[in-house]
Amino acid sequence: MRQYVDTGLVALDLANTWDEYLDDPERLPDPAALRRFCEEFGEPLGWTPGQRVGGDPGERAGKEPGELAGGEPGGQANFWESELVAVREMRGRLRGVLACEPAERTRALAGFAAGLSARAEVEDVDGVPVLRLVAPDGAGPVDRLAVRAVRELLDVAAAGDWVRLRLCAASPCRDAFIDRSRPGLRQFCSTRCANRAHAAASRARHRT
Repeated sequence: MRQYVDTGLVALDLANTWDEYLDDPERLPDPAALRRFCEEFGEPLGWTPGQRVGGDPGERAGKEPGELAGGEPGGQANFWESELVAVREMRGRLRGVLACEPAERTRALAGFAAGLSARAEVEDVDGVPVLRLVAPDGAGPVDRLAVRAVRELLDVAAAGDWVRLRLCAASPCRDAFIDRSRPGLRQFCSTRCANRAHAAASRARHRT
Protein backbone atom coordinates (compact mmCIF):
# COMPACT_ATOMS: atom_id res chain seq x y z
CA MET A 1 0.00 0.00 0.00
CA ARG A 2 1.39 3.38 -0.99
CA GLN A 3 1.76 5.92 1.79
CA TYR A 4 3.07 8.98 -0.04
CA VAL A 5 1.98 8.90 -3.69
CA ASP A 6 -1.21 10.92 -4.02
CA THR A 7 -1.00 13.35 -6.93
CA GLY A 8 1.89 11.40 -8.44
CA LEU A 9 4.02 14.56 -8.54
CA VAL A 10 7.02 14.72 -6.24
CA ALA A 11 6.68 18.52 -6.22
CA LEU A 12 3.27 18.30 -4.52
CA ASP A 13 3.46 15.03 -2.61
CA LEU A 14 6.78 15.99 -1.00
CA ALA A 15 5.37 19.38 0.02
CA ASN A 16 2.40 17.55 1.50
CA THR A 17 4.56 15.41 3.79
CA TRP A 18 4.17 18.33 6.23
CA ASP A 19 0.47 18.21 7.08
CA GLU A 20 -0.85 20.70 9.62
CA TYR A 21 -4.11 18.78 9.79
CA LEU A 22 -2.40 15.92 11.65
CA ASP A 23 -1.58 15.94 15.37
CA ASP A 24 2.03 15.32 14.31
CA PRO A 25 2.46 17.22 11.02
CA GLU A 26 5.75 15.50 10.13
CA ARG A 27 5.17 12.61 7.73
CA LEU A 28 8.91 12.07 7.17
CA PRO A 29 9.84 11.34 10.80
CA ASP A 30 12.96 9.26 10.15
CA PRO A 31 15.33 8.04 7.41
CA ALA A 32 13.19 4.93 6.82
CA ALA A 33 10.27 7.18 5.83
CA LEU A 34 12.46 9.07 3.37
CA ARG A 35 13.64 5.81 1.82
CA ARG A 36 10.01 4.71 1.51
CA PHE A 37 9.13 8.01 -0.19
CA CYS A 38 11.94 7.56 -2.72
CA GLU A 39 10.96 3.96 -3.40
CA GLU A 40 7.30 4.82 -3.96
CA PHE A 41 8.29 7.41 -6.57
CA GLY A 42 10.72 5.07 -8.27
CA GLU A 43 13.78 7.09 -7.27
CA PRO A 44 17.00 5.09 -6.75
CA LEU A 45 18.04 5.12 -3.13
CA GLY A 46 21.35 6.57 -4.29
CA TRP A 47 23.73 5.44 -1.55
CA THR A 48 26.96 3.63 -2.34
CA PRO A 49 30.04 3.08 -0.17
CA GLY A 50 32.02 6.32 -0.27
CA GLN A 51 28.91 8.46 -0.76
CA ARG A 52 29.43 12.06 0.35
CA VAL A 53 27.09 13.44 2.98
CA GLY A 54 26.28 16.72 4.69
CA GLY A 55 25.51 20.29 3.64
CA ASP A 56 24.17 21.60 0.38
CA PRO A 57 25.18 20.15 -3.02
CA GLY A 58 28.08 22.56 -3.37
CA GLU A 59 29.31 21.72 0.10
CA ARG A 60 29.10 17.99 -0.59
CA ALA A 61 30.99 18.38 -3.84
CA GLY A 62 33.80 20.19 -2.06
CA LYS A 63 34.45 17.63 0.65
CA GLU A 64 37.80 15.90 0.84
CA PRO A 65 38.05 12.10 0.52
CA GLY A 66 38.71 11.83 4.26
CA GLU A 67 35.27 13.32 4.91
CA LEU A 68 33.34 10.61 3.04
CA ALA A 69 30.82 8.82 5.22
CA GLY A 70 30.65 5.52 3.36
CA GLY A 71 34.08 4.40 4.46
CA GLU A 72 33.16 4.78 8.11
CA PRO A 73 31.10 2.36 10.24
CA GLY A 74 27.49 3.37 9.92
CA GLY A 75 28.22 5.39 6.78
CA GLN A 76 24.89 4.48 5.20
CA ALA A 77 22.99 5.52 8.33
CA ASN A 78 24.91 8.81 8.42
CA PHE A 79 24.09 9.37 4.76
CA TRP A 80 20.34 8.92 5.27
CA GLU A 81 20.28 11.03 8.43
CA SER A 82 22.01 13.85 6.54
CA GLU A 83 19.72 13.50 3.52
CA LEU A 84 16.62 13.57 5.74
CA VAL A 85 17.69 16.89 7.26
CA ALA A 86 18.44 18.29 3.79
CA VAL A 87 15.15 17.04 2.28
CA ARG A 88 13.12 18.62 5.08
CA GLU A 89 14.91 21.95 4.56
CA MET A 90 14.36 21.72 0.80
CA ARG A 91 10.68 20.85 1.39
CA GLY A 92 10.25 24.08 3.34
CA ARG A 93 11.63 26.10 0.44
CA LEU A 94 9.45 24.17 -2.00
CA ARG A 95 6.35 24.88 0.09
CA GLY A 96 7.30 28.55 0.00
CA VAL A 97 7.27 28.43 -3.81
CA LEU A 98 3.87 26.73 -3.92
CA ALA A 99 2.38 29.23 -1.46
CA CYS A 100 3.03 32.16 -3.82
CA GLU A 101 0.43 33.61 -6.13
CA PRO A 102 1.00 32.48 -9.76
CA ALA A 103 2.74 35.70 -10.88
CA GLU A 104 5.11 35.64 -7.89
CA ARG A 105 5.51 31.86 -8.03
CA THR A 106 7.46 32.04 -11.28
CA ARG A 107 10.14 34.20 -9.64
CA ALA A 108 10.13 32.00 -6.56
CA LEU A 109 10.61 28.86 -8.66
CA ALA A 110 13.47 30.54 -10.53
CA GLY A 111 15.15 31.28 -7.20
CA PHE A 112 14.60 27.72 -5.99
CA ALA A 113 16.02 26.26 -9.22
CA ALA A 114 19.05 28.56 -9.21
CA GLY A 115 20.52 26.75 -6.24
CA LEU A 116 20.27 23.28 -7.76
CA SER A 117 22.96 21.13 -9.30
CA ALA A 118 21.32 19.99 -12.54
CA ARG A 119 21.99 19.54 -16.23
CA ALA A 120 19.81 19.74 -19.31
CA GLU A 121 19.17 16.54 -21.23
CA VAL A 122 17.24 15.91 -24.43
CA GLU A 123 14.78 13.02 -24.13
CA ASP A 124 12.75 11.32 -26.84
CA VAL A 125 9.02 11.54 -26.07
CA ASP A 126 6.95 9.83 -28.76
CA GLY A 127 9.54 10.74 -31.36
CA VAL A 128 9.72 14.39 -30.30
CA PRO A 129 12.82 15.84 -28.57
CA VAL A 130 12.02 17.30 -25.15
CA LEU A 131 14.47 19.24 -22.99
CA ARG A 132 14.48 18.02 -19.39
CA LEU A 133 16.33 18.91 -16.22
CA VAL A 134 18.08 15.94 -14.65
CA ALA A 135 20.17 15.53 -11.52
CA PRO A 136 23.88 14.78 -11.87
CA ASP A 137 25.05 11.17 -11.91
CA GLY A 138 25.49 9.91 -8.36
CA ALA A 139 23.26 12.61 -6.85
CA GLY A 140 21.65 11.81 -3.52
CA PRO A 141 17.91 11.91 -2.73
CA VAL A 142 17.69 15.61 -1.86
CA ASP A 143 19.26 16.66 -5.16
CA ARG A 144 17.23 14.22 -7.28
CA LEU A 145 13.95 15.11 -5.58
CA ALA A 146 14.58 18.86 -5.89
CA VAL A 147 15.44 18.64 -9.60
CA ARG A 148 12.46 16.39 -10.25
CA ALA A 149 10.18 18.84 -8.43
CA VAL A 150 11.35 21.71 -10.63
CA ARG A 151 10.96 19.61 -13.78
CA GLU A 152 7.42 18.67 -12.79
CA LEU A 153 6.43 22.25 -11.99
CA LEU A 154 7.74 23.37 -15.38
CA ASP A 155 5.58 20.65 -16.94
CA VAL A 156 2.57 21.86 -14.94
CA ALA A 157 3.14 25.38 -16.25
CA ALA A 158 3.59 24.14 -19.84
CA ALA A 159 0.30 22.24 -19.58
CA GLY A 160 -1.53 25.49 -18.70
CA ASP A 161 -2.19 24.55 -15.08
CA TRP A 162 0.07 27.11 -13.37
CA VAL A 163 -2.87 29.19 -12.12
CA ARG A 164 -4.68 26.01 -11.04
CA LEU A 165 -1.88 25.08 -8.65
CA ARG A 166 -3.17 25.98 -5.18
CA LEU A 167 -2.96 25.33 -1.46
CA CYS A 168 -5.98 23.99 0.39
CA ALA A 169 -8.21 26.71 1.87
CA ALA A 170 -9.46 24.55 4.76
CA SER A 171 -7.36 25.71 7.73
CA PRO A 172 -5.16 24.26 9.13
CA CYS A 173 -4.61 22.12 6.03
CA ARG A 174 -2.21 23.68 3.51
CA ASP A 175 -1.79 20.73 1.16
CA ALA A 176 -0.92 21.57 -2.44
CA PHE A 177 -3.13 20.38 -5.31
CA ILE A 178 -3.94 21.10 -8.94
CA ASP A 179 -7.53 22.08 -9.64
CA ARG A 180 -8.63 19.78 -12.47
CA SER A 181 -12.29 20.80 -12.28
CA ARG A 182 -13.86 22.30 -15.41
CA PRO A 183 -14.79 25.68 -13.86
CA GLY A 184 -11.42 25.95 -12.10
CA LEU A 185 -12.95 27.16 -8.83
CA ARG A 186 -11.92 24.34 -6.50
CA GLN A 187 -10.60 25.54 -3.14
CA PHE A 188 -9.98 22.34 -1.19
CA CYS A 189 -7.49 19.52 -1.62
CA SER A 190 -9.99 16.77 -0.82
CA THR A 191 -13.58 15.97 0.01
CA ARG A 192 -12.50 15.62 3.64
CA CYS A 193 -11.32 19.22 3.77
CA ALA A 194 -14.31 20.53 1.78
CA ASN A 195 -16.75 18.86 4.19
CA ARG A 196 -14.83 20.14 7.21
CA ALA A 197 -14.79 23.70 5.88
CA HIS A 198 -18.49 23.63 5.01
CA ALA A 199 -19.34 22.25 8.47
CA ALA A 200 -17.31 25.00 10.13
CA ALA A 201 -19.05 27.66 8.00
CA SER A 202 -22.45 26.20 8.92
CA ARG A 203 -21.62 26.30 12.63
CA ALA A 204 -20.47 29.90 12.30
CA ARG A 205 -23.73 30.88 10.60
CA HIS A 206 -25.79 29.31 13.37
CA ARG A 207 -23.83 31.21 16.02
CA THR A 208 -24.76 34.58 14.46
